Amino acid sequence: MAVQWYPGHMHKARKEIEETMPQIDLVIEVLDARIPYSSENPMVAQLRGDRPCIKLLNKADLADPEVTAQWIEYLEREQGVKAQAISTTLQPGALKALPDLCRKLVPQAEGDVRDIRTMIMGIPNVGKSTIINTLAGRVVAKTGNEPAVTKGQQRINLKNGIVLSDTPGILWPKVDNEASGYRLAVTGAIKDTAIEYDDVAMFAAGYFLEAYPDQIKERYKLDELPETDIELLEEIGRRRGALRSGGYLDLHKASELLLHEYRSGKIGLLSLETPSMAEKEKVEVAEMLAIKEAEKDARRAELKRKHSGKRH
Repeated sequence: MAVQWYPGHMHKARKEIEETMPQIDLVIEVLDARIPYSSENPMVAQLRGDRPCIKLLNKADLADPEVTAQWIEYLEREQGVKAQAISTTLQPGALKALPDLCRKLVPQAEGDVRDIRTMIMGIPNVGKSTIINTLAGRVVAKTGNEPAVTKGQQRINLKNGIVLSDTPGILWPKVDNEASGYRLAVTGAIKDTAIEYDDVAMFAAGYFLEAYPDQIKERYKLDELPETDIELLEEIGRRRGALRSGGYLDLHKASELLLHEYRSGKIGLLSLETPSMAEKEKVEVAEMLAIKEAEKDARRAELKRKHSGKRH
């Protein structure tokens, strides 16, 4: 399963970002603290080049704090990158330090009164618009609890020496890593109609059983931990009334319960990936893409050979 979700406005947004980037001093990339690897758009690194970057791990109030600390240390290994965990719902004041961090990363000569030009980027539904409104101290960006609310680019003068260029949330054309596709769906970054809902819930259930068994037992008042993803969903269905006539599991309803409770933080502070998982998956994806490219080359060579044979 490779997710392909690239609406027309996202293609347009990429072109606009490429045109604007030469005037930008610093990039602010908003990530989901629960999935910093899967919510990190590889196009951002390509587009920003060697400009300094602040990576904001938003929704940190929903993520495992120990795992988030690992991510901050991991992300800051990259030259010119600073990472910060934030929560616009619980700690909006944490963003007050952001302008100072911008000035630190883009030092200006004494007497230079030029504004620091920043661009804020991020995939859909990571909370980018809420961050902009918090920084501006007023509503300048439309927010909504669904992907792809922002449709066009706009410039916001924060009146503190920082000018912010907002961009639509852009996904890259194809999410090659299957696990990343599922994680994006679990958090709600990809519309619920993009992947089979039940498949997404089973992915989440399997991961929670392995990584956060205690939180699952506590939330659903389980004496014994189910062994499989479907067994967990069946148990949730029985305990929460997600059953059809005859006592059969309503899988869709049980899936909705699990995903909604995860997204709202009711199950606990659960991260869906760690830096070590990301490193392993990067290697696997690179190997998979190399195999696909080799297969394409082989098909091209075969077609060329056949075509050449026909002419003779």
